[in-house]
Amino acid sequence: MPALANPAPDGEEVEIKPKMRKKMEYFKYLQSAFDEYDQAFLVNADNVGSKQMQEIRMKNRGKCLFLFGKNTQMRKAILEKAEENPDLKQLTEYLKGNVGFVFTKQNLKGIRDGILENKVPAPARAGAVAQVGVTIPAGLTGMEPTQTSFFQALNIPTKINRGQIEIMSNVELFKEGDKVSSSEVALLTKMKIKPFSYGLVFKQVYDKGTIYSPDVLDITDERLSQSISAGLANIAAISMKIGHPTAASVPHSIMNGLQNMVAISLATDYVCKPAEKIKAILDDPEALAAMAAAAAAPAAGGAAAAETAPEEEEEEEEEEEMDFDLFD
Repeated sequence: MPALANPAPDGEEVEIKPKMRKKMEYFKYLQSAFDEYDQAFLVNADNVGSKQMQEIRMKNRGKCLFLFGKNTQMRKAILEKAEENPDLKQLTEYLKGNVGFVFTKQNLKGIRDGILENKVPAPARAGAVAQVGVTIPAGLTGMEPTQTSFFQALNIPTKINRGQIEIMSNVELFKEGDKVSSSEVALLTKMKIKPFSYGLVFKQVYDKGTIYSPDVLDITDERLSQSISAGLANIAAISMKIGHPTAASVPHSIMNGLQNMVAISLATDYVCKPAEKIKAILDDPEALAAMAAAAAAPAAGGAAAAETAPEEEEEEEEEEEMDFDLFD
């Protein structure tokens, strides 16, 4: 690659080395990505191999732009671009570890879910933090009796059965978040268990100048409606308890007042409009009996149907038996 030559302030040409030219091209490429895209994911690529990364790129070709690099270079390029777009400066706080950007113009949740599908099973590694808890199931292991030392080192109860090592009960090897020891790794390797799976981990979302957690993408309209309803109920309860009316509590206060008016009207000779129908029914025993009968009718009808149903089935069975006897 030929070196570029840029004019110096005094007019002399200064040679730019290929390494510096490559860095300048990377800065320009990253900065242009923020010009073209207004939303992106910040992802962690720990334990993601080059082959797996290539598969992720191929499956999302035309949907995403994957851009990785050294954190110092990305930070410097973003700070330069932040002079034009100050919202980008906050991204530099999250450039820690093996991270990169996934730029897209499509639905964020759909892109994230599609990338998360690409995970590769992997064996446990000594010193790694467990992604999930692992429990060794009881039963035959297929391992020879000479290998009982692996189980003894981990205090796993075993016995010899049919020339094999048999685990006597389920044993929790480690929990999520625990560090995996070398002896645990050796045992899992012997038993050919790959408990972990690796893929890109989504850390933050950059969306039109706002940064938030990817968990926000899982909030549905139904969950949002439930949260708002629960919040309004709490506000109404607190407002009624302390006697401070709010928009959330006023309807409940009105209903409580109306119930009190109806109760006083029924207990006295004073008749208010909301209590007129109830008072008329209570004063007319025939109307009250008719209402009670109407309410009891559906329940009685359902019970009667349930009682008659088995009899009808029995009759049908008898008819079938008769037909069988006639044709026998």
